[in-house]
Amino acid sequence: MQSRSSKTATATELRAAIAAERTELADLLDSLTFEQWNSPSLCAGWRVREVAAHMGMGFRHRLPRITVELLRARGSLHRMTDHLARHDADRLASPQLAATLRDNAHHPWTPPVGGLAAALGHDVVHGLDITVALGLDRRVPADRLRPLLDAVAPRSLRFFGARLDDVRLRATDLGWSYGSGSRTVDRPAQELLLLAYGRRIPEVDI
Repeated sequence: MQSRSSKTATATELRAAIAAERTELADLLDSLTFEQWNSPSLCAGWRVREVAAHMGMGFRHRLPRITVELLRARGSLHRMTDHLARHDADRLASPQLAATLRDNAHHPWTPPVGGLAAALGHDVVHGLDITVALGLDRRVPADRLRPLLDAVAPRSLRFFGARLDDVRLRATDLGWSYGSGSRTVDRPAQELLLLAYGRRIPEVDI
């Protein structure tokens, strides 16, 4: 069972949320030290640099380049995105990686499926991959979390490899819950979103 908000975000609201998230994350990236840029993120095998590079992939590389890289990766989306993230992280300086997000705050890029909500989820979750791993107390606004939480479903959990069988998620700061398992995880909404996207977070053993 899942509790949903009564109001569905409009396309205009989603675009505004995406632009705000990218701009704020660019400012945050500009404030990081050299050590923080090279610290591990919540994305396995990626430092903060690779995550930031990946977030700008859709702005830097056009479809023909993506297609070629996907063929080189023998059709593996994971291998393709990993290669491009590492390539761009090594090629671009930290200020350039941050500027890519800021300069493309209103870019219309969206993932292959999911539309604007998926684009917002891409930015929010990868931002959390950085801030949570670095121990930074950044709170994602509720109006950006809501549409992402409301989109949590068995299909999305499988896609992101989230293992939440027999688990109920219940936000302590929003009126939202998901699942009907025998074990309840009470955490802030943005931490629950990370769990739904297949991440592991401190102090939560699932």
